[in-house]
This record gives sequence, structure tokens and C-alpha cells, in this order.
Amino acid sequence: MTQKFEVKTKQTIDTINHLLDNGIKKISVLIRHSDRFFTEDPKLEPFMGLTDDGKKFAVDFGAAIQSSLLPKFTSSFLGRCIETAFLIDKGYTNKNNRAVDHNCTNDTLAPFYVKDVPKAILRIKKEGNKKFLRSWFDNRIDESIMENPEKTSALLSEFMIEQIKNLKENQIAVCVSHDWNIYPLKEFKLGLKHETSGDVGYLDGVVFFENKNQYYITNYQADPILL
Repeated sequence: MTQKFEVKTKQTIDTINHLLDNGIKKISVLIRHSDRFFTEDPKLEPFMGLTDDGKKFAVDFGAAIQSSLLPKFTSSFLGRCIETAFLIDKGYTNKNNRAVDHNCTNDTLAPFYVKDVPKAILRIKKEGNKKFLRSWFDNRIDESIMENPEKTSALLSEFMIEQIKNLKENQIAVCVSHDWNIYPLKEFKLGLKHETSGDVGYLDGVVFFENKNQYYITNYQADPILL
């Protein structure tokens, strides 16, 4: 089984660099993991690692981070996210000869919003990803199966703002997660519906930043919005 998604390294890095060029000092970025293998077996899904291309894309992402920034890594506990964070680290350190702290995992970057995995999987198989997401965002899925989508978006925003608050000078928080962690933020914080804004690609994401003691969210498809 294969699924194809665009690689959005340039769009994500360009968004970060644009903020830096405009004097922004504190940034946290939430990105999807890199290109990975797929399986038809739901039991094997959590163990799917990166493809060879995906490994290269992650290394290239790390090399594209400005040398003046020191990445601080956090990821979902699923292997493809840990692997992506590790290889972004290697891309950055190999280019800049600077050591960074080891990646830490956090449940907020994992699919915490799925409360009943078997029921969610059955419904996804029946409806398909896009229809299921719309049903979730329109509150047509019981909260015993999926966490309230606006609450999910709020929890993710709070987490990303907290990463900014914990940054030291010249650090950037790089948080590696899943496309379904990013879709609610695009829907409820940026006003970008997946039906019109498209799939969340590999290494695609949203960027949070602090400016004059206020916090904002943006990505390459939307102007900054005050949180």
C-alpha cells in the first residue's frame, strides 16, 4: 500500500525565515513527520518507519534550518516521528557542527484525540479520511470516539505556546507530529478547511510565534492570526 503526499520543506522553512527576517525571535513549529511506509494492517500502523526518501527529506529539513538557531526537539512517541526528529537533528548538526539536546516525546504530539481506536478505524474505513475529518470537525462523531475538535485545537495551541515560553535565546522549538494533529489547527485557528487548502504534506505544518507578548499562528497559506 502506498500513499503519496507532497513534501513541504520549502514552504515550512520559508515561513520560519520570513518571521526571522521581520525580527521575530521566539518560534515553535509543528510539523508532520517525513515520508513513511504504509500498511493495510491497523495493528502494524504504529510501527511504520520512514522510507529512504523520507529519511533524506528529514535530513534536508535539518540542513535548511538557519545556523543561528538551535533546534529544541519534541515529538510524538510513534516511531516515524522520533525517526524524523532524529534525522532533522542529524541534518542540522552535520551542517553546522553544533550539538543539540536529545529529542523528548510528548503525548500531546501523538493522536491523543482518538479515544476509541477500534470504532474510529471502522468509521474511517467506511467514510474515508476526508469525510471522517469533516464529520469530526462538524461534531458529528461522538466524543466517546474522538475528542471535541475545538478542544483538540486549543490543547495543541496551548502546548505550542508553552514550547515558546520555555525557549532559551536563539532556540527554535521543532515539534514532530502527525497530519491529524495539524488539521484541527488549520480548521479552527487559521480558518483553512482541508477540502480547499489540501492535504497536510510531509514536513508541512503550522508556525507559532511571540511578538510583543502576544502569540500568533501562521503557515504558508495564511497570514498570522492572534491566538
